Amino acid sequence: MAREKELDRVEDETTDDELEEIVEAEGASAIVGFLSGLVLGALAGAGIALLLAPERGDVTRRRIRKKFRDVSTDAREQLDDWKDDAGRELRRRQRQIRKRLDRD
Repeated sequence: MAREKELDRVEDETTDDELEEIVEAEGASAIVGFLSGLVLGALAGAGIALLLAPERGDVTRRRIRKKFRDVSTDAREQLDDWKDDAGRELRRRQRQIRKRLDRD
């Protein structure tokens, strides 16, 4: 309970600059989400196009396997990037909170 009150007090002391920074970070997150959706939609469309392509079955299956490997690799890399970004943001916010708590 005391910890919650302390966090509420710290939130109340947040400056306009800090609020702007938070809003900007949330805006960047929305852009990343939109772009991710766009990329996933494009990849899904490419997969459907492959399935409907007028080619022999073995050629189509080979292309699908290659596309799946490429998409899997891209998704893993993107998740790693997001994980790194989230870790950096978490550490930055922890430093800010510690700094505020140390001031008082």
